[in-house]
Amino acid sequence: MSRRRRKRWMLTVLAGAVVLTGGIFAGMYYMQPKLVTYTAQNGTEMKFKTEGDRFMEYGSDGTWKEMFVKGVNLGATSPGHYPGEFPLTKEDYQRWFQQIQDLGANVIRVYTVHEPIFYTALVDYNRGRQQPLYFIQGIWSPEEELIEKQDAYLDHIEQTFKQEIEKAVSAVYGDADIPDKPGASSGKYKANAGKYLMAWHVGTEWDPMMVDNTNKTHPDVPQYKGVHFSGTPDASPFENWLAELLDYTAVLEKEYGWEHPMTFTNWVTTDVLDHPGEPLYEEDLVSVDARHIESKDWQGGYFAAYHVYPYYPDLFHIDKTLQTIKDANGEYNTYKSYLRKLKAEFSDMPVMITEYGVPSSLGISHLGMGGRNQGGHNEAEQGEIDASLTQDIYDEGYAGAILFMWQDEWFKKTWNTMPLEIPADRRAYWLNVLTNEKMFGLLAMEPGKQEQLTIDGSLDDWEQLKDDEVTVWQGKVEGIQEMKLTHDEAYLYIGMTLDQPFDPKQTVLHIGTDTLAGGNQPGERLPGRTISDGLETVITLGQDDESQVEIAKDYDFNRRLYGKDGYDMLPEDSADSANPFQPWNLAVSLRMTPPDTRSAHPFMNEKVGGLKRGTTAAGQSDTDSLTAWQYNGNQVEMRIPWMLLGFGDPSSLQVINYGALQEGRQFQTETVEGITLVPWLMERSTGQVSWPGGEANTLDLKTLPMYKWQPWEQVQYSERLKLSYEEMKKRFEQIPSFQTE
Repeated sequence: MSRRRRKRWMLTVLAGAVVLTGGIFAGMYYMQPKLVTYTAQNGTEMKFKTEGDRFMEYGSDGTWKEMFVKGVNLGATSPGHYPGEFPLTKEDYQRWFQQIQDLGANVIRVYTVHEPIFYTALVDYNRGRQQPLYFIQGIWSPEEELIEKQDAYLDHIEQTFKQEIEKAVSAVYGDADIPDKPGASSGKYKANAGKYLMAWHVGTEWDPMMVDNTNKTHPDVPQYKGVHFSGTPDASPFENWLAELLDYTAVLEKEYGWEHPMTFTNWVTTDVLDHPGEPLYEEDLVSVDARHIESKDWQGGYFAAYHVYPYYPDLFHIDKTLQTIKDANGEYNTYKSYLRKLKAEFSDMPVMITEYGVPSSLGISHLGMGGRNQGGHNEAEQGEIDASLTQDIYDEGYAGAILFMWQDEWFKKTWNTMPLEIPADRRAYWLNVLTNEKMFGLLAMEPGKQEQLTIDGSLDDWEQLKDDEVTVWQGKVEGIQEMKLTHDEAYLYIGMTLDQPFDPKQTVLHIGTDTLAGGNQPGERLPGRTISDGLETVITLGQDDESQVEIAKDYDFNRRLYGKDGYDMLPEDSADSANPFQPWNLAVSLRMTPPDTRSAHPFMNEKVGGLKRGTTAAGQSDTDSLTAWQYNGNQVEMRIPWMLLGFGDPSSLQVINYGALQEGRQFQTETVEGITLVPWLMERSTGQVSWPGGEANTLDLKTLPMYKWQPWEQVQYSERLKLSYEEMKKRFEQIPSFQTE
């Protein structure tokens, strides 16, 4: 065979292989399940619509079926980052998509436009799937400007909002090239995710003062009459403003040949109900009513969406008009009662609860009926409550339940720890377990040592840590062989080996901590002894009801902020006020006094310094995600949250100081070198004390070693599905996705 013929033969074989391979891939493509959509007479494609008070999906059998939307809200960030940084990768998204679908969810909700990789990842994930995972696209409002300016009709606010709508619609349909802008998503959006869109969710929770001022400032605004959405004759100026934005979204989407259901964000604060038992005027000041907006020539339909939590506003545990339904334990289920009243207002319109849930945090910031508080739950309790809330939503005839939220978010803040997280711009660099907002997720974002160290009383796993990660305490205390120290983004870890097996019925273990000049002497906790400088906190490990972190009275953040030198809301000193160390408390409700409020309610705080004994190991009888310590023979192991030790930011070694609060409201910090620990043992029967001072009655803290660490700018974390994930999976599986006639 000549060289020319051989070359021609090889090209023929190669071309045949290419054709064959292409045919195989084409066959595989055409054999993949197709997403069945409904094509309206005008050529518009649809997959979802509303009908009466039902939410409908067009099925593969060519019929519309009533569905119950089950989902989770998905954030845009990970530990060590803020939302505008968009650090998530395609692998992150696709891993989460699978876990979310395994949960039994049929939708995820995003609050704003994510980076292009989100839409690409979702399209790739859904390709070839019989049952895709859908998404609801949120469109973020210029929230900060609305609150600052208190007027929705200001030109630059409406213009900014419409630009965000344009960005969202074009991004979803893979038709955008967004230039870089700090704090915002950007890039080339090429993946058309429109067929996996379930609905549009416009705006954020509305500030009631802003809504009220907008209505008063623009009383003569004309009724908005749009192409697809209009205000009704009863629409307020703010509701007409919303109608225009919904219409703007619909008109833009129609250009891409699709129609999807539309909604806007709402919450209890601006709902359509009267709440006579709500003490704060602004929580019942004004309504934003979805019924005052109507659709026209929009077959995708329209529904109402609410964020409803069982503890906020205070009406959920104060308003007597909600105390009408009792649960199996005989306690009032004010959440279910609220849902029933709200749904009764919307007989001809679907309503979804698009945010609800409780966090698995040590910290707590609001109280709810039946223990449904904002925080103070371990993961098992979180799952039980989330599942029960989901069932309440389904039982009361709602169209869907979208849980808040999928992943823990370290950057979040809440009102009662905000004054202590200093500097505020470093919140994302550490996990403050006293800030409940950080821990709503079903997916735990755990600090660096959580995968390595199991709190179970055994120090064997400490041997896996690198030598430079562990400090061996060099002091000497009779009865204590050794004390090891390490840390991560959430905790200071202490592992102790004693001479004898630890028995909390016989012996109490104390560890004092010193970070600053000042503080208090331990007093009765260390009888007959004095220390050269005071302590800021004392860790006590004994019987379960006495194991806790206490804070020096002179240092007590709760007392300094809410006492006479701060907000002046705490009652006069109690009989225990002479005690040099006080329980570690967080405020959960401020004092309310007429005429500033409708009714009077006292200042309330909750003890958060208690240290639970148990294990963080999975599957044990005493497994508890809030476990702080355990003992096993002569070993004692503990993890202490940074804030309980006075840290405003451990990543930069900043500690809340003793200085007067600026304007009686703002704490200040000092940068410290580290933390000095003072351990001692006390026998209950004899009162005998073993401490670093030996036989002496005084101790110079400068003779003790200080635990030091380097500041960090990068965080280490790991992901883990919480126990609450399993509880929600069971409930989602029990609740049908489609209703049978």
